[in-house]
Parts: sequence; C-alpha cells; structure tokens
Amino acid sequence: MASLDMDKLGLIAGNGRFPFLLLDAARAHGLQVVVAAIKEETDPEIDARAAADADIHVHWMSLGELSRLIETFQAEGVSRAVMAGQVKHKQIFSSIRPDWRLAKLLLNLRTRNTDMLLGAVAKVLGDEGIELISSTAYLEPLLAKPGVLTSRAPSEEELKDIAYGRTVAQAIAGYDLGQTVVIAAQACVAVEAMEGTDATIERAGALFRTLDDEGQTTLSRSLTVVKVAKPNQDMRFDVPVIGVATIQAMQSANATCLAIEAGRTLMFDPAAITAAADAAGIAIVAE
Repeated sequence: MASLDMDKLGLIAGNGRFPFLLLDAARAHGLQVVVAAIKEETDPEIDARAAADADIHVHWMSLGELSRLIETFQAEGVSRAVMAGQVKHKQIFSSIRPDWRLAKLLLNLRTRNTDMLLGAVAKVLGDEGIELISSTAYLEPLLAKPGVLTSRAPSEEELKDIAYGRTVAQAIAGYDLGQTVVIAAQACVAVEAMEGTDATIERAGALFRTLDDEGQTTLSRSLTVVKVAKPNQDMRFDVPVIGVATIQAMQSANATCLAIEAGRTLMFDPAAITAAADAAGIAIVAE
C-alpha cells in the first residue's frame, strides 16, 4: 500500500458538473486528485481532463465496487476523499451487482434512504483510513448568499408560498425523502422523492398543463419551488444544489419563484443562474 499523502484528494465522482467544479478547485489548491469515476454516472469528459493534467488520476469502476474503491484509494495513498455529483438513488434497485462489501452494507441497513446509505459508506471508508470530508470543501464561494439574488424580488403571493413550502419541505427532508417541493396558492403540487429536483419541477408543470385554460381561475397557478437542506444536513453528501438546468426546468414548467437556503445550497455558476432567472422573470431568494 502506498504511503498516505495529505497533498492528494480522492474524488468519488457522480454525474453532472459538480465533480468538475470540485476537481478544478482542488487543483487550484495544488492538490493531486485521484478520481473514482463511476461507469454508470460520471461524464467521460473526466478522461480528457486527466489526459491534460498529470496530477489527475482517473480510475473507472462500477457503482457496486466498494472494495475496489477502497483498494484504489489505498494504493494511491489517499487519506481524504470527497463525494461530488449525484448518484441516482434509484440505482439501488438496478441490476448492478454489488461486491460482497456493498451487498453486506445494503442488507444490514435498517432503511435505505440517502443518509443511511451514504453514511454507511462513509463509515466503511473511515474504518479503512479514508476520511470523507465536506462536499463543499474548496467550493465555499459557491454557497448561496442570503437575500434576493435576482433583479425581481418574490411577490406577496410568492412569499406566502415560500413560507408554506418551507414547512412542507423541511418535514419531508426530515424523513430524508427529498429536499424540494413545488407550491401554488399555498397548496403542495409536487414533492420530491427519488426522481430529483428537475424532474419534480417538470412533474408539477405537466400537472398544471392538464388543466383547461378557459376563463379566470379562482386561485393563482403560479408555481414556486422551495428547496431546503435537511434539518441535520451532513455536508459530506447530498448537499442541496441548483444550476442553470434548474432555471430551465422552472421556465418549462412556468414556475416563477425559487427559494433556497443560504449557506447550505451550492449554486453552480451563480452569475449564469441569476442571468437565466432574470431573463425568464424568475425570482430567487436565499434565507
């Protein structure tokens, strides 16, 4: 086994842009990065990044290969690792064959929600001398600042939906079911489970498109999206994230307002997010 190196960071890379942002930030701090790229999730572009930088080492493995992940990090001398990017929760029901270590972990869990599953993986890594650190490490500037983040502030009606939405979202987040709800006229239109934020927003929009558009409606159909952290959010994994794709999903669903948690929500490319929201007339507020 290689000797442990504090100048190395292990990166367990899921899907989307998060792994690339963290990779860039870690390299800017002068760290060598050992990437555990998940065949079922990670963007193949990670190989091009490694080809252009000798201090990025990429190892491809299946989602079920927990032992291989540990052995790879140990062989590379990694003592600290970070999870970045989503691994779709529905994958626990996929045909991916877990190795003996992951199978044992899955079968021993009382419940198989995100915190239980990833918390158990973190403990296994810790037992093997690999500390899982905060997924916001090196990305503090991307955490949402408090206040209205767009040129338009939420309307009075939207503020009522935010207040109601926060109580509902915090309740479901407390059960580790999801982090997002979609509200209209202080009624809950959609609740997130395994499908993810953007799919939840799309479902709310699709539901409202089934309504007829004839005449005036008694209640506003304006959709407000509320995304929260869990009450005891573990910053090592499943941290709330929004990106330009979130705004695009809202625009497609005719959603007009987004409420997030300041200091506990990562904004991937904040300038692009606010520009897209302003162009669409969407208000974003962080509290």
